[in-house]
Amino acid sequence: MNIQELDREYVAGTYARFPVVITAGKGSLVTDINGKDYIDMTSGIAVNSFGACDEVWYKAICEQAAKIQHMSNLFYTEPCAKLAQMLCERTGMKKVFFSNSGAEANECAVKAARKYAADKKGADYYTVITLKNSFHGRTITMLSATGQDHYHELFRPLTPGFVHAEPDNLDYIKTLADAHKTAAIMIECVQGEGGVVALSEEYVKGVAEFAKENDIVLIVDEVQTGNGRSGQLYSYMNYGIKPDIVSTAKGLAGGLPLGATMLGDKVKDTLQAGDHGSTFGGNPVACAGGVSILRRIDEDLLEGVRKKSKFLFEAFTGAEGIEKVSGMGLMMGLKTVKPAKEVVNACIAEGVLCLTAKDRVRLLPALNIPDDLLAKAADVIKKCCA
Repeated sequence: MNIQELDREYVAGTYARFPVVITAGKGSLVTDINGKDYIDMTSGIAVNSFGACDEVWYKAICEQAAKIQHMSNLFYTEPCAKLAQMLCERTGMKKVFFSNSGAEANECAVKAARKYAADKKGADYYTVITLKNSFHGRTITMLSATGQDHYHELFRPLTPGFVHAEPDNLDYIKTLADAHKTAAIMIECVQGEGGVVALSEEYVKGVAEFAKENDIVLIVDEVQTGNGRSGQLYSYMNYGIKPDIVSTAKGLAGGLPLGATMLGDKVKDTLQAGDHGSTFGGNPVACAGGVSILRRIDEDLLEGVRKKSKFLFEAFTGAEGIEKVSGMGLMMGLKTVKPAKEVVNACIAEGVLCLTAKDRVRLLPALNIPDDLLAKAADVIKKCCA
């Protein structure tokens, strides 16, 4: 059997894979099993922050793996402590819980918010308001948090305690908060799986102010938007707000599984010994990768992300076959005249890897993709959209 046949025979059929077997990569170029090169505009769905096999990242994880690859969280390890310090110093948050994925980071966020509300207001204050069109993960509870019926249909009964508001409608959130004893409001500043749609600044600031006034925990899900993707370290920084809890994952460790739940002043001491845990969370190799990534997401890199974003927005706005361009930073959605999957398949044939999100072509290149490759990829995408 070849690789695709082996996969179909032995791997659970949960992915509608494109017919490409990737065997190697360097930076923003990846190579398939036949030796064909592709410009990667996906970075593993916003995971490979500095592209494939980044040398600084590779050296950091190999050096750590040669020391100790894992210890339980009943002992201290240096990379875990250092990465937590860096995250807190860069964000103003106070404590970090490490896990393995975005869904787990969001689960921790909800647990912390519900415990805070129970401690302050009573056990019946457990409702979490999320937004329609949101996506927060694939566990049963995070499917319940996700505001898209499509993800709910096959997995009922869902976890109770979640209600969904219309995006960019502050009155809707206020109505739900009046009707339910509310522990938290959880939002994505850019709804990635919902079509790469950015929330308005007025709305995000309004939600933050409402949460503060009513002692409701504000959670910002930065699983996909975080770690430089938006042109700031975290997308909420583009809005001038300060959440109580920030969850992130994907690009944090540059290709290794690592989630983080950052806890602000309000909830920093809510979770105590035994309240939560993870076997692999804070793994020293993953955290060493995270340290190598985070220390290089500096202002120069972020300015580069913003410049590359401006180039792409200008290249695609008004281009033939492209009806709308949405998103923020290097997280972009293209509403195309042709079906999005048809465009993506055409791009693959031309040597450019893209993704879809709902009815849009989704672009998530490495934060440091070279300008010449970015321009070449943009030309191919425009050609395939026309």
